[in-house]
Amino acid sequence: MSNGGGELLQIEPLELQFPFELKKQISCSIQLTNKSDNYVAFKVKTTNPKKYCVRPNTGVVMPHSASDVTVTMQAQKEAPADMQCKDKFLLQSVVASPGATAKDITPEMFNKEEGSHVEDCKLRVVYVPPQQPPSPVQEGSEEGSSPRASVSENGAVNTSEFNNISRAYNEQQDSSSETKALISKLTEEKISVIQQNNKLQQELALLRRERNSSRGGIPTIYVLIIGLLGIILGYLLKKT
Repeated sequence: MSNGGGELLQIEPLELQFPFELKKQISCSIQLTNKSDNYVAFKVKTTNPKKYCVRPNTGVVMPHSASDVTVTMQAQKEAPADMQCKDKFLLQSVVASPGATAKDITPEMFNKEEGSHVEDCKLRVVYVPPQQPPSPVQEGSEEGSSPRASVSENGAVNTSEFNNISRAYNEQQDSSSETKALISKLTEEKISVIQQNNKLQQELALLRRERNSSRGGIPTIYVLIIGLLGIILGYLLKKT
């Protein structure tokens, strides 16, 4: 089929876009439209069956109706290099008997060697960055100087620039938190040093007062002793 259109089914989209996030299941839908007068059976296969869950992977689309297929990618522990994915899907379709249901589908129906007219449509997988809420920092510039992920002519987001911007923003937030913590710690240490200095000044002043008091007390005692001796000698002289 070219551009999603064939004699049996019209398939939309031909490119499965997954907003990639680590450790999170991600789903996207494929719409199958039958514009013919026939019942059309379909089957979906993938090159990486352990990574994806397709529901339903087989079914029947009635004449002039549509059906949806949901493809779910299992949670991934690691991001692929350069956000590129080589996984492929193959959607096969074939005319079924009138009134056929999913229970009537057999593998032999899609065997081209049996003479069946089987239409193949290949779908590729593309990873796109997840949608992020607008940042107040990015919205502040009216001249377009805020960092933004560039968009190419075909509408694809430049993933490398997007990752660099996200990393820089997280590093800026971490640096700001560390700076605030360092300032708070230095302020506490400054207050502690001032308190210790004031305490030392008070203790030094007290020692000085005690030393001056002790130095002034020695001459006073001598004076009292000499005076007392003078009184005793005077009393003895008078008595003799």
